[in-house]
Amino acid sequence: MFLRKNLRPAREARKKLDLKDGLWLKCESCGEILYRRELDQSYWICPKCGFHFRVGHKTYIKLLLDEGKLEEIDKGLVSVDPLRFPKYKEKYKTSRKKTGMEEGIVSGRAEIQGMPVIFAATDFAFMGGSMGSVVGEKVARAARLALAERKPFVMLTASGGGARMQEGIFSLMQMAKTSAEVGLLKQAQIPYINILTHPTMAGVMASFASLGDVIIAEPGALLGFTGPRVIEQTIGEKLPPGFQRSEFLLEHGFVDIVCSRRELRETLARILSILTEPHKEPSSQT
Repeated sequence: MFLRKNLRPAREARKKLDLKDGLWLKCESCGEILYRRELDQSYWICPKCGFHFRVGHKTYIKLLLDEGKLEEIDKGLVSVDPLRFPKYKEKYKTSRKKTGMEEGIVSGRAEIQGMPVIFAATDFAFMGGSMGSVVGEKVARAARLALAERKPFVMLTASGGGARMQEGIFSLMQMAKTSAEVGLLKQAQIPYINILTHPTMAGVMASFASLGDVIIAEPGALLGFTGPRVIEQTIGEKLPPGFQRSEFLLEHGFVDIVCSRRELRETLARILSILTEPHKEPSSQT
């Protein structure tokens, strides 16, 4: 008994130490304590409840693209401070240092199961994946490249920050610009596919992130314009369970597919093969 009493605090201390050092993580949904290495091998999905942890653009590139390769384009574009917004330069510099990204988006040429595509992804780690002038410009340029090369455009979003408030109207203008550019793809009958991850909100969701020919969402992702708490405070009513989550939007026709991260690459490849398969002209009968 004496030994057990003394071992228990030691176990608790070791448990706290492991959590602190990052070897273990607590599931945000069910509270299960999970080993980081096992999570990494399981696409960062909780084995107990299926909760999808937020991951960065590098994980999606490795998961979705052949050989995990992206031939990046439009490097070196960085935002300025057009409004001289307080502490924007410092926050921007910190995000670049923390993430190793030049901006909150990467874009370029890639292949998915041998099919060439133009791929772009925003990253929540960079100022909430918010859309400033450079993010909008890179989305627009990726769409133009897809149009010029007649390749499907696959756009993955993790943009809980929506339009970047530090750039004001310059950020809001990107909503119209990106929407117009992806609209040209539809006119040219070039596939445009959206992959929505947690969270995709506000100005991003209200523009290019919701205009795809096919819209895929990860399970449980928060998707919408304004967060549910703000809506409840505004209208003074309780929202339905699961409001603005992927499954709710699928039920109401806003999302086409809710797909586990484990099956995302295969699902995306099947959609691309269907949308890019040459259509044969019906044979004429005499």
